[in-house]
Amino acid sequence: MRAVIQRVLEAAVAIEGRTAGRIGPGLLVLLGVEEVDDLSDVEWLAAKVAKMRIFQDGEGKMNLSVVETGGEVMVVSQFTLHASTKKGNRPSFIRAAAPAHSEPLYEAFCEAIGQETTKAPQRGEFGADMKISLVNDGPVTIVIDSRARE
Repeated sequence: MRAVIQRVLEAAVAIEGRTAGRIGPGLLVLLGVEEVDDLSDVEWLAAKVAKMRIFQDGEGKMNLSVVETGGEVMVVSQFTLHASTKKGNRPSFIRAAAPAHSEPLYEAFCEAIGQETTKAPQRGEFGADMKISLVNDGPVTIVIDSRARE
């Protein structure tokens, strides 16, 4: 399971012209699921994201988590995070999980991040064509992969 987390001042997701979700300061999480992922990946990744100390403390050091700052979280599914670009110029998505496997894990991640942060996350719509807008704060962008946890 792979997540790209971005520290944002604000973010929004629109689907067919309507706003599906919006947050103020916090984290935008783009989430990709592989066929080998399971609930242990969900639990580990949600805890890691919630505890990631990438917000500034009173001295300007990245020392606080989204939980400690009271920030919000938005989670958007993004299968393209598992693109392989080794051959040619057209990415292959063979490592990305099929919707029957990835959607339940996406939903489980949203629930787990809500438990970790004590706030239900805003979210995109699984499988939809979404338009994401954000103001990246810093910019701070971190990639976390549950396959690289050990």
